[in-house]
Amino acid sequence: MNYFTNNHVEERRVAEEKEDEDDEEGNENDMEAWERAYAEDRSWESLQEDESGLLRPIDNDGVQHAQYRRRLRNLSAASAASRIQKGLIRYLYIVIDLSRAASERDFKPSRMAVVAKHVEAFIREFFDQNPLSHIGLVTIKDGVAQCLTDLGGSPDSHIKALMGQLICSGDSSLQNALDLVEGYLCGIPSYGHREVLLLYSALTTCDPGDVMETIKKCKRSKIRCSVIGLSAEVFVCKHLCQETVGSYTIALNEARQLCHISFPFPTHFPHSLMSYISFSLSQFHFKDLLLEHAPPPPAIAEFAVGNLIKMGFPQRAAEGVVSICSCHKEAKVGGGYICPRCKARVCELPTECRICGLTLVSSPHLARSYHHLFPITPFEELSLALLNSSRHKLPKTCFGCQQSLVPSGNRPGLRVACPKCKQHFCLDCDIYMHESLHNCPGCESLRHSKTVNNIE
Repeated sequence: MNYFTNNHVEERRVAEEKEDEDDEEGNENDMEAWERAYAEDRSWESLQEDESGLLRPIDNDGVQHAQYRRRLRNLSAASAASRIQKGLIRYLYIVIDLSRAASERDFKPSRMAVVAKHVEAFIREFFDQNPLSHIGLVTIKDGVAQCLTDLGGSPDSHIKALMGQLICSGDSSLQNALDLVEGYLCGIPSYGHREVLLLYSALTTCDPGDVMETIKKCKRSKIRCSVIGLSAEVFVCKHLCQETVGSYTIALNEARQLCHISFPFPTHFPHSLMSYISFSLSQFHFKDLLLEHAPPPPAIAEFAVGNLIKMGFPQRAAEGVVSICSCHKEAKVGGGYICPRCKARVCELPTECRICGLTLVSSPHLARSYHHLFPITPFEELSLALLNSSRHKLPKTCFGCQQSLVPSGNRPGLRVACPKCKQHFCLDCDIYMHESLHNCPGCESLRHSKTVNNIE
């Protein structure tokens, strides 16, 4: 009797342990992908062994700077080799997929939230890089494309309109979105560069007609279409980018790998660039991928012709004066700008006068576009042998921020040097000068000293 009782107790205990293990496995399977990423924090992967055998945290800043400088060298080499002419006056529509696929949580916390956050950063960076350009927003949901904002130069108005429409529902329709933006962009003047950037989450498209005919219409209208996919590759998106000389990229997730595909330019499409095919897997962030569309792209042959564009430089309206705004069709007190041709009032610059059609800009807008024509030369990274050499006396401080370039322990640190003025800079100043300042302080100081000497 005791024998059977002991066996029964043992079997019951084994069954309970197996049930507990099954419950733990079930709880792990029920977790979302982003929850498992935080639950399985592999902190040991952020360590590396140095030359003395000690474990130290990985220098993420150095890795990011190396990637940044590699991309900068590639862009500089491509521009110098082919002397690419860029379009400085761009008319870009950002098409955001807000179908039910955008509510997926493979991005943290959702595709929609990630896209909205990065689009906000992209809009501000776009106007900083392209002060003479315009942006419009279009959303896709329930199989319908809706225009959120018309083409304009105010980043705040675009961001405010987008944040108020973040609701996902229904299917996505690529054809309806292309038909809508093609109707807006076909009336753009010949000197303007027509572009569409689609942030596409769905794997399908629910179209009322033949989407291939719509793609041909966009091609005839010389509209460059680019797509950033947040799911798997879709053939119709690939075909769209290939026909319109755009780029098609797939973000596998927000912060890990990225699949980048560039297409050969069609032989029957008029252009001034050489055909190429490249495929690469990179460690770019989704935000960095989106920001690659901020600098002006190469100009298509038809638009690469010199045009004289009439522009007006309006004066600031007097404070306290009541006038009707031509933008919003309402009376406003003070502020705004006065068109020099028709004396109409506009709220912001740059814009196009609604009355006479004159392009209105300010002199700082033209000055900020100048750096695309003559970009600053990439700095040279000093070799480790030169840093360790005792025969070369190197500067101990950065010429830009005056911070020390000698780290603790007198070990040689990373630094770069301008190939023209030979001044040394830290990594932060290197990135700041190439991405924001667009001038070298060392070269500017030499130019200023020469001017002073000539005057004396």
